[in-house]
Amino acid sequence: MEKKAKGNFVVQNDKGLHTRPSTELVKCAAGFNCQIHLTYRNYVVNAKSLLGILMLAAEKGARIKIEAIGDDAKEAISALQRLAMHGFNIKY
Repeated sequence: MEKKAKGNFVVQNDKGLHTRPSTELVKCAAGFNCQIHLTYRNYVVNAKSLLGILMLAAEKGARIKIEAIGDDAKEAISALQRLAMHGFNIKY
């Protein structure tokens, strides 16, 4: 049976999930073998797809749900939550 994990994060960047933070998110997600999906306002996108994440158009304060399926699902959720807490490593 495949492992599943769920979590969420709140976008803290002033400009929301624009290209640079979205790119950091994709890079982080790509480091895991599991499938990772992000959900916001009933849109579900692949966390490894830059275009998908940009289509969420998530602003500051947006609460994004994360769902991962695979052997490293829990680790992927934790890594994405840490990345979000650190503002996606973006310094303005």
